[in-house]
Amino acid sequence: MTLPGKPDDDFDYLFKVVLIGDSAVGKSQLLSRFTRNEFMLQSKSTIGVEFATRSMQVDGKTVKAQIWDTAGQERYRAITSAYYRGAVGALLVYDITKQATFDNVGRWLKELRDHADSNIVIMLVGNKSDLRHLRSVQAEDAKSFCEKETLSFIETSALDATNVEEAFENILTQIYKIVSQKTLQADESAAKGPGEGQTIVVTQPAEEGAKKKSCC
Repeated sequence: MTLPGKPDDDFDYLFKVVLIGDSAVGKSQLLSRFTRNEFMLQSKSTIGVEFATRSMQVDGKTVKAQIWDTAGQERYRAITSAYYRGAVGALLVYDITKQATFDNVGRWLKELRDHADSNIVIMLVGNKSDLRHLRSVQAEDAKSFCEKETLSFIETSALDATNVEEAFENILTQIYKIVSQKTLQADESAAKGPGEGQTIVVTQPAEEGAKKKSCC
């Protein structure tokens, strides 16, 4: 849930999540629906990069999601490295009514894995579920792809808000569990202290030892 009345900089964790996928699959609409609860009927293609934020409660902690959206057109590919830098989560979006957008998911996944951190959490999102009567991509096919690639999967509709909240909540919760576990392990390691449990042997300097032998 959104946290009303909290300062924008009052958070425990800040997670960067990127939206990727072909142009016109609804990435910007998902961003708008999640961060502002809006849907723009006259939406235009994203030019370059934009991002929006929203805070949620996860396991009693305030998690601020910084969600980045970029154009899916090929001519913006030069921004790739900077776009993925620091991202801990990614929503890979396709349009359930356009088979070609699903066919390109493998290419997007490869690009993501080539440029992002190896531990990034990835969710495949079949958008425009409100147009199920025009469906060309079956959910079973998407699920099979996710099982093979070890991704999570959900179908959403930015138009009627179906599963949009759940999609972001699920990926942020997955990220939080990974990050908090790493933090816990780091704290435990630091608490042990350097060399704890080890016997330290101090050897006598060679020169001093030689002096003692020559004495008397």
